Amino acid sequence: MRTITFFIFVLTGLQACRETPKETATEHPPISSVFDAYHEDRLKLNPVDATFQGDGRYNDTLPNFLSDGYKKQLQLHFTNYRSKLKDYPDTVLTEDEKMSKAILDWECNINLEGLAFKDYTPIDQMWSFNLKMGQLAGGASAQPFKTVADYKNWLSRLEDYVQWLTMAKTKMETGIEVGHVLPKSLIKKVIPQWAGVVGAKLQDNLFYSPIKKFPEGFSDADRAMLTEAYSKMISEKIVPRYQDLHDFMNTEYLAAGRESSGIEGIPNGKEYYAHQIKLYTTTAMTADEIHQLGLEEVARISAEMEKVREQVGFKGDLKSFFDHVRNKKELMPFTDPQQVIDNFKAIHQKMKPQVDRLFGKQPTTPFEVRRTESFREASASAEYNAGSLDGTRPGIFYVPIPDVKNYNMYSDEDLFLHEAIPGHHFQISLTQENRNLPKFRKTLWYSAYGEGWALYTESLGKELGLYDDPYQYFGMLGAEMHRAVRLVVDTGLHSKGWTRERAIQYSLDNEAVSEAGITAEIERYMANPGQALSYKIGQLKIRELRARAEAALGEKFDIREFHDQVLETGCVPLALLEDKINNWITNDN
Repeated sequence: MRTITFFIFVLTGLQACRETPKETATEHPPISSVFDAYHEDRLKLNPVDATFQGDGRYNDTLPNFLSDGYKKQLQLHFTNYRSKLKDYPDTVLTEDEKMSKAILDWECNINLEGLAFKDYTPIDQMWSFNLKMGQLAGGASAQPFKTVADYKNWLSRLEDYVQWLTMAKTKMETGIEVGHVLPKSLIKKVIPQWAGVVGAKLQDNLFYSPIKKFPEGFSDADRAMLTEAYSKMISEKIVPRYQDLHDFMNTEYLAAGRESSGIEGIPNGKEYYAHQIKLYTTTAMTADEIHQLGLEEVARISAEMEKVREQVGFKGDLKSFFDHVRNKKELMPFTDPQQVIDNFKAIHQKMKPQVDRLFGKQPTTPFEVRRTESFREASASAEYNAGSLDGTRPGIFYVPIPDVKNYNMYSDEDLFLHEAIPGHHFQISLTQENRNLPKFRKTLWYSAYGEGWALYTESLGKELGLYDDPYQYFGMLGAEMHRAVRLVVDTGLHSKGWTRERAIQYSLDNEAVSEAGITAEIERYMANPGQALSYKIGQLKIRELRARAEAALGEKFDIREFHDQVLETGCVPLALLEDKINNWITNDN
């Protein structure tokens, strides 16, 4: 297995246990006060994050993330805290504090590097802020609608959101002038999202949803007041702004859309992609190195797929087998979306008896499986939304089911392991429940670690009593292949001049996902360069660390303890995780 090169962190002797510092810094307050202050300031700067964490202090506000003033606030925030860390030499810190310091330093540096780039594409078909606001508007997500004050908070937040929508259009107009625009294929996917809000009758409008879900106990006067206020907000502000953006993107912006597919097609695109690689992999790997690694992984997994093809007795070649799996009617048995949800619940029940064998620490945060909301289902992928920090809101595994009769279940066991248990739900919930972590670390997200862990857990299926059906095992191989293909096509699109069509064809040649699914995936990579690289890079590192521990510890190796070691520190850059596991191996020998 290829060794991954990491950025060097000034962090040695990393230990999971707390140690007494050798000396005390008397001229400064404890570094924990810096961590706490950073967390509080971060919530003020991003009140929507606070809402998702279950902190309702800022539920009525929304800064204009796109303004120059806000960007200056961020720069000052990260510069200030990076400077404060210099007051605390490692010699006065415990090992836990050293790790937190290293993480916060990384966080400040990577964000300051990102702020150096100008963004004129605030809206896309999958990742942009308007989609998150739409999710909150449905009344069943993180934004609470339990009291009259909650309803008023959302109205206040929508006033700020209207300003964001206005600024988004201004940014895109400037983007046309400087040649920094979305590819045409992505613009075409965004336009229907605006139309869905514009074309709905008031009572069917997404933003009207909370009015149809009044809690018991609201007075008639409050109901009437809120109904009038929401109706006015939707008809006079939300719908006109959505209509304006719909018309703009459908005409002027679409005409100016890029023909190129990769981020190199914008000003400073090459430099921006290098930053995105660093951000999402937390490594010093280059696009060329990642592309080559992807080619090697595609070849390795293809050989494993051939074994399954032979096992089920399929006579054609592997590419024909992909079509066979895509179209096999027995793998599309559902007629009602609830059957899909019930199947995931059955998978959970099947694996439950084996979970204790692999995991000592398990979360107490509740968990649910839900169908993805209709307004974003057509272009959404399966995903996990974390529960609140206090555990009152469950972790939710969202499953898009836009066409239930063509829903193929061949990879559902694998998908549940990744998005739910023991993937994202275990990793994120255990982090949030860990009382030893500073608050700022409870909600940090490093994709290489978080997605790498989730992809690693897919390989645990047989140990958890799953994958006894060869098609479900092929689903696991297909999902791993999907992430290996990402290494090739993401770097191909953004550093090697690949077109959208070439990337789609490469994916069709190497995996069993439908053409519609592959097209949505390629357009996802186009919208967020580098994010797709994180999965395989992180998975390979965790696999490498497990193999190293098994070889070094022999009979003393305990898989539950290894998993606890990986999970207990929360999201960290991969270099810090490697230091931690190396130290654990040394101490256990």
